[in-house]
Amino acid sequence: MERIVVTGLGLVTPNGVGTDATWQSLINGQSGVGPITLFPAGPEYTTRIAAEVKNFDPTAFMERKKLKEVSRFIPFAMAATRMALEQAQLDLTEEERDRTGVFIGVGLGGLENLERCTLTLKDRGPGKVSPYFIPSLIANMAAGQVSIAFGLRGPSLAHTSACSSSAHAIGEALRWMQRGDADVMVAGGAEATITPIGIGGFSAMFALSRRNDEPERASRPWDKGRDGFVCGEGAGTLILETLTRAKRRGARILAELVGYAATSDAHHITKPSPNGAGGARAMRLALADAKLSPDQIDYINAHGTSTPAGDNEEARAIADVFGTHALDKKLWVSSSKSMMGHLLGAAGAVEAAVCIKAIGSNIIPPTINLEEPDPDTAPLDFVPLKARERRVRYAMSNSFGFGGTNATVILSSFEG
Repeated sequence: MERIVVTGLGLVTPNGVGTDATWQSLINGQSGVGPITLFPAGPEYTTRIAAEVKNFDPTAFMERKKLKEVSRFIPFAMAATRMALEQAQLDLTEEERDRTGVFIGVGLGGLENLERCTLTLKDRGPGKVSPYFIPSLIANMAAGQVSIAFGLRGPSLAHTSACSSSAHAIGEALRWMQRGDADVMVAGGAEATITPIGIGGFSAMFALSRRNDEPERASRPWDKGRDGFVCGEGAGTLILETLTRAKRRGARILAELVGYAATSDAHHITKPSPNGAGGARAMRLALADAKLSPDQIDYINAHGTSTPAGDNEEARAIADVFGTHALDKKLWVSSSKSMMGHLLGAAGAVEAAVCIKAIGSNIIPPTINLEEPDPDTAPLDFVPLKARERRVRYAMSNSFGFGGTNATVILSSFEG
């Protein structure tokens, strides 16, 4: 079976526009959370903070005239993909374009245009609804616009599985390539749901932090004082190639994608299964897929959203799967969501990229704001407050979503 490697990364996050900008912010322990500026979030909103992408100019990545056709998540996807392709330095023949696909996972799609056009319909009637309304918001248009812009004629799909969307996109791209159905895949995720209905909806579920006076301290996975996640936005793209192709063209290989698994809790629409059993199965199956033992994993970028139930169940699942390797703190676990918030459908791709940067730099980003560990949380090493150095050969990334959907991917340093 063909080995699959990563040759390009692109990130657009609340911590920076660009992979290096994001990474430097993360290892410095900087928070990307602040007051909402994308809409007037007045006192009627119980949550008035979010992790917004700042200083983003979509015209640097798309033609200005095309912007009227799209919602905010699509320029994020285009930007991350352009960056990743530039790093990969792909030079595709016409035949290779037929075997290059685009899988971009999206959780909710273009909420802001859904709101805007709904109000237009109500106030001005159906004749004033934009003809770009539907194409601007449907989830597959991130993949579609990328495919069109770069002339990639292989499969174009949107995996929509809540917060696991882009992890599933990466994993399923791996499967397509292992079957021999594609030689190159653009795989990632994009999301932009910091809108009145997005924040209002998550607030109605009591899912969001209400630490409005201390936004930078609001996302605090595994901390006793956590009170919910912080909504983030952005995109992440990985360029996947077969090892044969990458070596033939002399590509710089950033990492190898060695394991993937997906499971379902079959338990509850929003609550994780007891003891994180569904997530534990995903981790075990990914280890088996990668042909690794638990003690070979050096680092886990956890789902770690900063919700009271979710954090504890994931920690229990990790302790169950990894046993003494985790409980003796030989395994390091951290949550980059403590700094960039929860990017929902984009989270899996962005966090897979964080794992690749950890592998390449031998630096583990911290879990900031973990000041008083929850006594009910399994006693793992969550890399609190400050980044640390260690050799990272194998890294795991977990993504768990509403509906009980779970995805785990494993990446490794490239050897031979």
